[in-house]
Amino acid sequence: MKFTDLHLHPDLQKGIDEAGYITCMPVQEQVLINTFGNEGTAHRDLYVQSQTGTGKTAAFLIVILQRMLTEDTLSKKKALIMAPTRELAVQIEEEAKMLCKYLPFKTGSFYGGVGYVQQEKLLRNNVQILVGTPGRVLDLNKNGKMNLMDTAFLVLDEADRMFDMGFYPDLRKLIKVVPSVDKRQTMLFSATLNAYVKNLAWEYTKKPFEIEIKPEVVTVEEISQVLYHVPSENKMAFLLGILNKEQPESVIVFCNTKKYTEIVAKRLKINGYDCEFIMGDLPQVKRQKIIDNLKAGKIKILVATDVAARGLDVDNLAMVINYDLPVESENYVHRIGRTARAGKTGKAFTLASEQDVYELPGIERYIGKKIPSEIAMEDMYAEDKSAGQRVFTDNFSRGDRGGKGGRGEKGKGRREDIKKPQERKYPQKKRTSTPAPAPKHEKDLSQLSMEERMAVYKKKYNKQRTENRQAASKQQGTGNRQAAGKQRAENKKYGKQQYSSKKNNDYKQKHPNSSSPDYSGVVRSVVKKEPVKKSIFTKLKGLFKKK
Repeated sequence: MKFTDLHLHPDLQKGIDEAGYITCMPVQEQVLINTFGNEGTAHRDLYVQSQTGTGKTAAFLIVILQRMLTEDTLSKKKALIMAPTRELAVQIEEEAKMLCKYLPFKTGSFYGGVGYVQQEKLLRNNVQILVGTPGRVLDLNKNGKMNLMDTAFLVLDEADRMFDMGFYPDLRKLIKVVPSVDKRQTMLFSATLNAYVKNLAWEYTKKPFEIEIKPEVVTVEEISQVLYHVPSENKMAFLLGILNKEQPESVIVFCNTKKYTEIVAKRLKINGYDCEFIMGDLPQVKRQKIIDNLKAGKIKILVATDVAARGLDVDNLAMVINYDLPVESENYVHRIGRTARAGKTGKAFTLASEQDVYELPGIERYIGKKIPSEIAMEDMYAEDKSAGQRVFTDNFSRGDRGGKGGRGEKGKGRREDIKKPQERKYPQKKRTSTPAPAPKHEKDLSQLSMEERMAVYKKKYNKQRTENRQAASKQQGTGNRQAAGKQRAENKKYGKQQYSSKKNNDYKQKHPNSSSPDYSGVVRSVVKKEPVKKSIFTKLKGLFKKK
């Protein structure tokens, strides 16, 4: 099916022609037909699952642009497209600008790692196609710079990654600042869209229509896959051997951790290869420059974490090398999917060591077949000039974090032991300590009921609180007695005249530059009033008054 058969808006069709799109890919055909050609599914929410590199981005962009051009109520509305990574957001923005070349709609991308000034300027210019990552979009909305209540389209690209990378709390917040489900069209696109993701996304959609382009196998047939079992200490030498033998025009080497991504890139440079690396902690400006250089052919080798496996579209990428087996099985599909894009051919080499070979069964179950393996012969290894050298990594802002959450990359860490530290001449003695035994009331808590536990805790903490009060009172009383005794001793030591002289000297020491009063003549004494003698007439007068 050709795009001209869909009778799209002439200006939109002109942009599609200049982009080189002639025949619809299967996913594009299904999405456009069910949106515009089928009355029962027209304008409904969509769940779309299709292989990576099959044109999902163009599918949802054409749906959005066609509806905004042909429906008067939507011409002034906005479309919000969410992506898990900054690289994918930039790529979607570029494709949207290409399709909007002859349209009145402005496009902008909003992601972290860069300043706010340029992005706020785009918002003031009434941008209608907004592409961004959840964190920056929420920041702009919270600061009152981005109004999302006039959003008519919400798209979650790489939806499975959005729900899995720690973005789920941000998406929950995002739903509260956009119109309700009956006032917008929501579309979820991904290469892997399982039941778990669909259940999480159920509250964001209304009666969604599911489109699944199911291939015969999960991985692309045009990719030649080979697996080698290589010891972890020999991986770099084997990687150099592959590069020497294959001489690829462009290659992406994938590692599991950010730290080891940098180490592998620097070791390749030591061996004479001009390469770069990208990871989540690298500044966005530098990341984008490296990706542009890779697409332009200025660099041939890129070492990357899984942050580059999603949405990074490089024309004619010849090869992908998995330096580490990915922890998540679906990431293997996304990694090797960077090559053989849009029906082209490519190669994928995987190095499995004793550290990550346990991930292999899960990957093979996921793709539904065994990865062809070959023996790593001795002549396939090359000389590693970086062997025995210590490679130092740069310090970036967020450090090297693994695991879920925070929007970092997943993966098992690996210690870099290129050069072993020298052993101590005099080894230190190991300290041994015996752990203190647990209190009696804490040993049997697991066997007590809730009421009995509360009684134990109440007794324990009431006793502790009483002891603290008694200790504080005792300490305060001791302090008062000590202060009173000190004062009595001082009064006893100094007489009345000595006390006033001492006071005068103390004042002079504390205030040497001021005119001090003279206390030397002051005598502390208590003057008692003598009783007044009354005459006999005064006494008689008093007696008569009483009567």
